[in-house]
Amino acid sequence: MTLTPEDRQAIIDYRIERSHATMKEVEFIVTGKFWNLAANRLYYSVFYICEALLLSCKLAASSHTGVSRMMHLHFIRSGKLTEEEGALLGKLFRMRQTGDYDDLWDWTERDILPLVPETKQLIAKIESLIS
Repeated sequence: MTLTPEDRQAIIDYRIERSHATMKEVEFIVTGKFWNLAANRLYYSVFYICEALLLSCKLAASSHTGVSRMMHLHFIRSGKLTEEEGALLGKLFRMRQTGDYDDLWDWTERDILPLVPETKQLIAKIESLIS
């Protein structure tokens, strides 16, 4: 599918908005102490902004793993994002998978709360890369 520049920008703007809205969900969910759900929403807040960045560079991925690979290939290897930021993206993905699909596993406040400011910083940095 070929997008017009206007359509592309509308989708980019929507995904940025979705990332910010999802971070607001995290703040609400944390007050209720729903740690697995918080891990899920932390991941998705970054996933949406990564999709926006890729689209702004006319790059695409068809899966969560693909988004991660594209981020590493185009932004971490190039130094636009640090290895630590790439590791945070990977960690959030694994945490979402574990919290959503693994039996007899629950994230805790201690696991989640330190990730909230780190995730906000990563979102801000990725947003600054969007042209």
